[in-house]
Amino acid sequence: MSSWLQSAANAMWGTWMTVLILGTGIFLSIRFRFYYNFRKIPFHFKNTYGKMFKKGEGTGTVSGFAAACTAMANTIGVGNIGGVATALVSGGPGAIFWMWFSGLFGMSIKACEIILGQRYRVKYSESMDEYMCDRSFVMRNALGWKTGAVILAIACFVFGPWTCSVQSESVTSSLKEAFNIDPRISITILGITCFVTIFGGLKRISSVMEKVVPFMALIYILAGLGILILNITRVPAAFMLIFKSAFTPMAGIGGFAGATVRDAIRYGVARGLYSNDAGTGYGMIAHASAKTDHPVRQASWGWGEVFLDTIVVCSVTALSLILTNVYVTHPGVTSARLTTVAFGEVYGPFGKYFMALAITVFAWTTIIGMYYSCEKSVNYVFGDTHRNKIFTKIYMLYYLVPCVFLYNVQATTLWAMTDILSGIYVIVTMVFIYTKQGEIIRLFKDFWDRYLPLKEAGENVPPVVYGNKENV
Repeated sequence: MSSWLQSAANAMWGTWMTVLILGTGIFLSIRFRFYYNFRKIPFHFKNTYGKMFKKGEGTGTVSGFAAACTAMANTIGVGNIGGVATALVSGGPGAIFWMWFSGLFGMSIKACEIILGQRYRVKYSESMDEYMCDRSFVMRNALGWKTGAVILAIACFVFGPWTCSVQSESVTSSLKEAFNIDPRISITILGITCFVTIFGGLKRISSVMEKVVPFMALIYILAGLGILILNITRVPAAFMLIFKSAFTPMAGIGGFAGATVRDAIRYGVARGLYSNDAGTGYGMIAHASAKTDHPVRQASWGWGEVFLDTIVVCSVTALSLILTNVYVTHPGVTSARLTTVAFGEVYGPFGKYFMALAITVFAWTTIIGMYYSCEKSVNYVFGDTHRNKIFTKIYMLYYLVPCVFLYNVQATTLWAMTDILSGIYVIVTMVFIYTKQGEIIRLFKDFWDRYLPLKEAGENVPPVVYGNKENV
């Protein structure tokens, strides 16, 4: 089964998927006039990290920052630690370049997801008192494909939890590596604490995420920068290795088996996507609940999330692995365990302890953030009814089953399974984006060319109408 899953994942993430993702990112970046890549960075910073402690304007369930933290719980996690490590081991240092490249243009893709989520969100007043959207809501409300929307929703909430097995494996393996904790003990504690948090619903989840995610990300970045500072003279050579390996095959050395350029692109794009979620549709789910006065303003997080996740956090992990050379000196070690070894090389036992705790917290927040995404599919199937409340509580138990019982499956198998599911999500999301690109661009132009200048001039601006037809 492991061999079959790996073969299926490799087939799905072949050249055609790379062309689809990178091509879409480049196409949308051009249509957005590169506003989400390198233009208007001060504006995006002001409307994302600059509003971290503000409640936000407009309608919604939680603040824009709280919604973003729920989304970043999915993005800033084991993908930044274990995902980068597997990309490096399988695709060589060149994979890091393609991770950056896909992230740069993925900013525009994620902006589209957020705009779609805000545009076609609905409010459940009877069962949850919450604004929400996911792929199924868009499929029904934007395209009118009701049967397909139900099938997609069922597939998402049935198979979605299985991707979290990657998180569980990373937690148990890193705690075993650092503290020699029995995996059965760590997985039990992980399952109980996750259940207690998700039982409180969106407001508890977002409240926890906006406190934990920024703090843990900052601590991890500082620890990684410490490795860079201690090896500052070798940093330029590490960058040169990344750029060189992105376009030329890298021969095997030590425990590293070598990698082709195709391997570098395949694993760089796939792991970059898993890390920042650009193209999977997860962005529309978390951001649909945000309070904002215009969908395009919330879409600034398309830049904010990918920048922090891929350009900052993933780079810290990648450079730490290359500078310590652990991907060469430790054959057979991969995923989050390899990053734990790298920090142990520099900081000694403390480094291993820190990484084990960091991985645990990151995985914990990702499992919780992923639950919120899967829950929206349950909400879609059962509608704004009393049945929705009942089945949502039951689903909490099902969601944790793969997380708790598949922690000891081989990491490569879990990553292959995750690649397959992520690939399916990408295909569906791309259909939405290409089908509704005209409306997305119209909203984009409305904001930048009409709405924003009037708003900043202090003039009375007509309310921006968005949401599905029922809400309008």
